[in-house]
Amino acid sequence: MLVGAAVGVLAGIGFHLLITAPIRPDVAITLTLGAPSIAGLTLVFVASRRWVAALGAALLAMGVGWFGALAAIQVVSGA
Repeated sequence: MLVGAAVGVLAGIGFHLLITAPIRPDVAITLTLGAPSIAGLTLVFVASRRWVAALGAALLAMGVGWFGALAAIQVVSGA
């Protein structure tokens, strides 16, 4: 899960640098928390192998790390 959170932070910073168009806050929260959470929970629930469950847990952690990075960017930028 630590690796997933680290990947999420890096993904949040990377997507912030790539996407310059203004995005509504509710859409950003849905994309950063909703998409990885749904994919991760689905993998955890249907996992028949341990590595699939671990991948699902990493996706869950990635969403939290991604959201944390975007929140930190908003705080630092003064928006």
